[in-house]
Amino acid sequence: MSDLKESPIITIERRKAVTIIISAIILAVALGGGLMKVGSGFAARTTDGITVTGSAKTSATADNAVWTLSVQENSAKVSDAVTRVGTSVVALSKYLTAGGIPATGIQLGAVSTYSNAEYINGNPTGRILSYNASRDVTVRSKDVRLIAKLSQGIGTLLQTGVNINNYGPQYYVSVLPALRPQLLQEAMKDAQVRAIALTKAVGGTVGAVLSVKSGPFQVTTPDSTTTSDAGAYDTTTIDKTITATVSVTFKTKQ
Repeated sequence: MSDLKESPIITIERRKAVTIIISAIILAVALGGGLMKVGSGFAARTTDGITVTGSAKTSATADNAVWTLSVQENSAKVSDAVTRVGTSVVALSKYLTAGGIPATGIQLGAVSTYSNAEYINGNPTGRILSYNASRDVTVRSKDVRLIAKLSQGIGTLLQTGVNINNYGPQYYVSVLPALRPQLLQEAMKDAQVRAIALTKAVGGTVGAVLSVKSGPFQVTTPDSTTTSDAGAYDTTTIDKTITATVSVTFKTKQ
């Protein structure tokens, strides 16, 4: 029997089929190896560690107050305005000292003045209508309750005709530096409790601390939910809540 020769078309088609099969095998091997690497990578990341946020808070009472008031008077003559400011500052000082603030707790700022110019249709006429004079009075005391009482009763002095801008006392907690270490320690314990609860739920255990990052302290009004990335410090109330947070990464084992 004579040998049969394949036609050129059949030969070409067979080569294409072989090429496709080889390519498919190579692709399958590559994908298989790639998926194994990706899978092992995800597994390493999920079992390597867990990051949780811990927090701790405490109540605190302000023990330092700073109260700034501004006495302002207006008159047709600058000298009269300054004189009236002086009289009003004396009246304010008497109110404060009679209320229990020692003279050493009252700080007087410099007298400042400015003129009120006349304008017609938005254009200055060069004429001075009157002059304003002002002087800041700053009160500092550790008796925060006394400051609060005097601030609330300042209306009795205003009724006498004294022109005072009351910006309200600011209350500070001087023991905050001493509270920071304690709060951070409690926040770390809280973070550990949370990490244990999370890892235990999936059959894991918590190991050593890999990293710790302390967040800014938040000094807020009681029961406030206000936070700030840079840290909050409310000065309007005597009673405060101080909150500390930490972000902790723990090593975990399955």
